[in-house]
Amino acid sequence: MNSLEIENGIKYIYKNDRNLASIIDRAGKCNLRPRRNYFNALLHAIIGQQLSVKAASSITGKFNSYYNNSPLPEIILSTPDSDLRGLGLSNAKAKYVKDLSGKIVGKEILLERLPRKKDEEIINELIKVKGIGIWTVHMFLIFTLGRPDVLPVSDLGIRKAAMVIYNLRKLPDEKRLVHISKKNNWAPYNSIASWYLWKSLDMNIEF
Repeated sequence: MNSLEIENGIKYIYKNDRNLASIIDRAGKCNLRPRRNYFNALLHAIIGQQLSVKAASSITGKFNSYYNNSPLPEIILSTPDSDLRGLGLSNAKAKYVKDLSGKIVGKEILLERLPRKKDEEIINELIKVKGIGIWTVHMFLIFTLGRPDVLPVSDLGIRKAAMVIYNLRKLPDEKRLVHISKKNNWAPYNSIASWYLWKSLDMNIEF
Protein backbone atom coordinates (compact mmCIF):
# COMPACT_ATOMS: atom_id res chain seq x y z
CA MET A 1 0.00 0.00 0.00
CA ASN A 2 1.17 3.49 -0.78
CA SER A 3 -0.02 6.73 0.84
CA LEU A 4 -2.77 7.25 -1.72
CA GLU A 5 -4.16 3.73 -1.22
CA ILE A 6 -4.17 4.25 2.54
CA GLU A 7 -5.89 7.61 2.18
CA ASN A 8 -8.54 6.09 -0.09
CA GLY A 9 -8.99 3.17 2.30
CA ILE A 10 -9.47 5.43 5.31
CA LYS A 11 -12.10 7.50 3.47
CA TYR A 12 -13.87 4.35 2.30
CA ILE A 13 -14.05 2.83 5.79
CA TYR A 14 -14.99 6.16 7.35
CA LYS A 15 -17.97 6.38 5.01
CA ASN A 16 -19.12 2.80 5.54
CA ASP A 17 -18.58 2.09 9.25
CA ARG A 18 -19.58 4.72 11.78
CA ASN A 19 -17.98 2.76 14.64
CA LEU A 20 -14.58 2.71 12.95
CA ALA A 21 -15.13 6.31 11.85
CA SER A 22 -15.19 7.24 15.53
CA ILE A 23 -11.83 5.47 16.02
CA ILE A 24 -10.37 7.12 12.93
CA ASP A 25 -11.31 10.53 14.34
CA ARG A 26 -9.30 9.79 17.48
CA ALA A 27 -6.46 7.66 16.11
CA GLY A 28 -5.55 9.67 13.02
CA LYS A 29 -3.98 8.29 9.87
CA CYS A 30 -3.14 4.61 9.50
CA ASN A 31 0.64 4.25 9.22
CA LEU A 32 0.97 0.84 7.59
CA ARG A 33 4.10 0.68 5.44
CA PRO A 34 5.58 -2.22 3.45
CA ARG A 35 8.98 -3.57 4.50
CA ARG A 36 11.59 -5.11 2.26
CA ASN A 37 13.48 -7.65 4.35
CA TYR A 38 11.12 -10.59 4.07
CA PHE A 39 13.47 -13.12 5.65
CA ASN A 40 14.01 -11.02 8.77
CA ALA A 41 10.29 -10.38 9.07
CA LEU A 42 9.52 -14.11 9.04
CA LEU A 43 12.34 -14.86 11.48
CA HIS A 44 11.07 -12.23 13.90
CA ALA A 45 7.51 -13.51 13.55
CA ILE A 46 8.64 -17.02 14.51
CA ILE A 47 10.80 -15.80 17.39
CA GLY A 48 8.04 -13.61 18.80
CA GLN A 49 5.27 -16.20 18.80
CA GLN A 50 3.48 -16.57 22.16
CA LEU A 51 5.81 -14.07 23.84
CA SER A 52 5.19 -10.65 25.33
CA VAL A 53 6.40 -7.69 23.27
CA LYS A 54 9.21 -7.12 25.78
CA ALA A 55 10.43 -10.73 25.76
CA ALA A 56 10.21 -10.97 21.97
CA SER A 57 12.18 -7.74 21.59
CA SER A 58 14.89 -8.97 23.96
CA ILE A 59 15.36 -12.32 22.22
CA THR A 60 15.20 -10.75 18.76
CA GLY A 61 17.89 -8.28 19.81
CA LYS A 62 20.18 -11.08 20.98
CA PHE A 63 19.48 -13.05 17.81
CA ASN A 64 20.31 -10.12 15.55
CA SER A 65 23.43 -9.28 17.53
CA TYR A 66 24.67 -12.88 17.23
CA TYR A 67 24.47 -12.56 13.44
CA ASN A 68 25.82 -8.98 13.33
CA ASN A 69 22.34 -7.74 12.36
CA SER A 70 22.49 -9.71 9.14
CA PRO A 71 21.13 -13.25 9.65
CA LEU A 72 21.47 -15.33 6.51
CA PRO A 73 19.73 -18.67 5.97
CA GLU A 74 22.98 -20.49 5.15
CA ILE A 75 24.58 -19.29 8.37
CA ILE A 76 21.53 -20.08 10.50
CA LEU A 77 21.54 -23.64 9.15
CA SER A 78 25.13 -24.08 10.34
CA THR A 79 24.45 -22.63 13.80
CA PRO A 80 24.39 -25.25 16.59
CA ASP A 81 20.97 -25.65 18.18
CA SER A 82 22.63 -25.08 21.55
CA ASP A 83 23.70 -21.58 20.42
CA LEU A 84 20.17 -20.76 19.30
CA ARG A 85 18.80 -21.95 22.64
CA GLY A 86 21.42 -19.81 24.35
CA LEU A 87 19.90 -16.78 22.61
CA GLY A 88 16.54 -17.59 24.16
CA LEU A 89 14.89 -19.68 21.44
CA SER A 90 13.01 -22.76 22.53
CA ASN A 91 13.88 -26.14 21.02
CA ALA A 92 10.86 -25.83 18.75
CA LYS A 93 11.71 -22.31 17.55
CA ALA A 94 15.31 -23.33 16.85
CA LYS A 95 13.91 -26.01 14.55
CA TYR A 96 11.46 -23.55 12.99
CA VAL A 97 14.07 -20.94 12.03
CA LYS A 98 16.21 -23.72 10.56
CA ASP A 99 13.27 -25.14 8.63
CA LEU A 100 12.57 -21.69 7.16
CA SER A 101 16.26 -21.26 6.32
CA GLY A 102 16.46 -24.71 4.76
CA LYS A 103 13.45 -24.13 2.53
CA ILE A 104 14.95 -20.84 1.34
CA VAL A 105 18.38 -22.34 0.68
CA GLY A 106 16.72 -25.28 -1.11
CA LYS A 107 14.62 -22.83 -3.15
CA GLU A 108 11.36 -24.37 -2.00
CA ILE A 109 10.43 -20.81 -1.06
CA LEU A 110 11.51 -17.92 -3.28
CA LEU A 111 11.04 -14.82 -1.16
CA GLU A 112 11.77 -12.43 -4.01
CA ARG A 113 8.76 -13.76 -5.91
CA LEU A 114 6.25 -13.29 -3.08
CA PRO A 115 5.24 -9.72 -4.05
CA ARG A 116 4.01 -11.02 -7.40
CA LYS A 117 1.82 -13.69 -5.85
CA LYS A 118 -1.77 -13.49 -4.66
CA ASP A 119 -2.51 -13.56 -0.93
CA GLU A 120 -3.80 -17.14 -0.99
CA GLU A 121 -0.76 -18.32 -2.91
CA ILE A 122 1.52 -16.75 -0.31
CA ILE A 123 -0.43 -18.37 2.51
CA ASN A 124 -0.20 -21.80 0.88
CA GLU A 125 3.54 -21.37 0.31
CA LEU A 126 4.56 -20.09 3.72
CA ILE A 127 2.50 -22.48 5.85
CA LYS A 128 4.77 -25.23 4.52
CA VAL A 129 7.34 -23.93 7.01
CA LYS A 130 7.22 -25.51 10.46
CA GLY A 131 6.05 -22.96 12.98
CA ILE A 132 4.35 -20.69 10.45
CA GLY A 133 0.57 -20.78 10.47
CA ILE A 134 -2.22 -18.66 9.07
CA TRP A 135 -1.88 -15.97 11.75
CA THR A 136 1.83 -15.48 11.03
CA VAL A 137 1.21 -15.22 7.31
CA HIS A 138 -1.61 -12.74 7.85
CA MET A 139 0.79 -10.54 9.87
CA PHE A 140 3.38 -10.87 7.11
CA LEU A 141 0.85 -9.90 4.45
CA ILE A 142 -0.29 -6.82 6.38
CA PHE A 143 2.88 -5.49 7.99
CA THR A 144 5.59 -6.62 5.55
CA LEU A 145 4.01 -6.85 2.11
CA GLY A 146 1.45 -4.14 2.85
CA ARG A 147 -1.48 -6.03 1.35
CA PRO A 148 -4.67 -3.95 1.70
CA ASP A 149 -7.38 -6.58 2.08
CA VAL A 150 -6.34 -9.05 4.80
CA LEU A 151 -8.64 -9.93 7.70
CA PRO A 152 -6.69 -11.77 10.44
CA VAL A 153 -9.65 -13.71 11.77
CA SER A 154 -7.64 -15.71 14.33
CA ASP A 155 -6.01 -12.70 15.99
CA LEU A 156 -7.08 -12.31 19.62
CA GLY A 157 -6.64 -8.54 19.57
CA ILE A 158 -8.91 -8.19 16.55
CA ARG A 159 -11.53 -10.37 18.23
CA LYS A 160 -11.36 -8.40 21.51
CA ALA A 161 -11.62 -5.07 19.71
CA ALA A 162 -14.59 -6.22 17.63
CA MET A 163 -16.38 -7.44 20.75
CA VAL A 164 -16.04 -3.98 22.33
CA ILE A 165 -16.67 -1.86 19.24
CA TYR A 166 -19.74 -3.79 18.09
CA ASN A 167 -21.09 -4.44 21.59
CA LEU A 168 -20.98 -8.24 21.36
CA ARG A 169 -21.63 -10.52 24.32
CA LYS A 170 -18.64 -12.75 23.62
CA LEU A 171 -15.53 -12.90 21.47
CA PRO A 172 -16.55 -13.32 17.82
CA ASP A 173 -15.35 -16.40 15.99
CA GLU A 174 -14.00 -16.41 12.45
CA LYS A 175 -17.45 -16.61 10.88
CA ARG A 176 -18.75 -13.68 12.94
CA LEU A 177 -15.73 -11.52 12.09
CA VAL A 178 -16.21 -12.16 8.40
CA HIS A 179 -19.89 -11.22 8.83
CA ILE A 180 -18.94 -7.96 10.59
CA SER A 181 -16.50 -7.14 7.80
CA LYS A 182 -19.10 -7.76 5.11
CA LYS A 183 -21.86 -5.92 6.97
CA ASN A 184 -19.68 -2.83 7.33
CA ASN A 185 -18.16 -3.04 3.84
CA TRP A 186 -14.50 -3.19 4.90
CA ALA A 187 -13.37 -4.91 1.71
CA PRO A 188 -11.20 -4.14 -0.18
CA TYR A 189 -9.53 -2.51 2.84
CA ASN A 190 -9.74 -5.16 5.57
CA SER A 191 -6.10 -4.53 6.54
CA ILE A 192 -6.78 -0.87 7.28
CA ALA A 193 -9.93 -1.75 9.22
CA SER A 194 -7.87 -4.26 11.21
CA TRP A 195 -5.25 -1.61 11.96
CA TYR A 196 -7.92 0.61 13.52
CA LEU A 197 -9.27 -2.30 15.54
CA TRP A 198 -5.79 -2.86 17.00
CA LYS A 199 -5.40 0.88 17.53
CA SER A 200 -8.64 0.99 19.53
CA LEU A 201 -7.08 -1.43 22.01
CA ASP A 202 -3.87 0.60 22.26
CA MET A 203 -5.90 3.72 23.00
CA ASN A 204 -8.37 1.96 25.35
CA ILE A 205 -11.27 3.34 23.32
CA GLU A 206 -14.63 2.35 24.75
CA PHE A 207 -18.10 2.37 23.18
